[in-house]
Amino acid sequence: MTLLRVEGLETAYGDSQVLFGISLEVHKGEVVALLGRNGAGKTTTLSSIMGLVPSRQGEVFFKGQAIAKLEPFQICRAGLGYVAEDCRLFTSLTVAENLETARMDARDGGAPWGLPEVLDLFPDIRNFLDRKAGALSGGQQRMVAIARTLMGNPDLILLDEPSEGLAPLVIEAMLQRLKQLKSAGQTVLISEQNLRFANELADRVYIIEKGQIPYQGTPAELNNLPEVRQQYLMV
Repeated sequence: MTLLRVEGLETAYGDSQVLFGISLEVHKGEVVALLGRNGAGKTTTLSSIMGLVPSRQGEVFFKGQAIAKLEPFQICRAGLGYVAEDCRLFTSLTVAENLETARMDARDGGAPWGLPEVLDLFPDIRNFLDRKAGALSGGQQRMVAIARTLMGNPDLILLDEPSEGLAPLVIEAMLQRLKQLKSAGQTVLISEQNLRFANELADRVYIIEKGQIPYQGTPAELNNLPEVRQQYLMV
């Protein structure tokens, strides 16, 4: 089942066009990675899907519904979750309060994500539930941001640069948590620069370069194409 389908998406900031006809699909239960260098258009793609940046042209279908013209809160209510690279936590609220702000019932009879479930996935959060979110480290904020999104019981999560700026040990811990999330059946579209991170997690990958998709395939297929990795992913 195709949960998300993007067709010919074009987005600009003022007179500066960033996306040039992006098309991709995400199927229920899979993790798809959008790979690319800094400035390639990864974050703009996710922001456009979520309605945070209006697209100039193209269509976005979520669960068969056209959502390109909807407001972000309407897209969220439809079951699409978003975790920004900068986390966007309510820094003056405690971690527990941040999690509570996102609580929504499960959709379509699915297994619900509530506080016990997100704490089982991210057990370290138990240690700082009463701490203000603004006092957390970068890795802790990333965990809380993902947990908060899960509290909304989304059908699909857009996860922007989950490993960016984290120490190697924290990246490894994050990777293991996301593997557990995948095993639980959660559908995810991630944007990433870290090829190893994406390869270990994703079922399929798209490469974005200068706002276009020049390659799509499986991680195994990409690993057998060193010239593609060199051209589009190496700094």
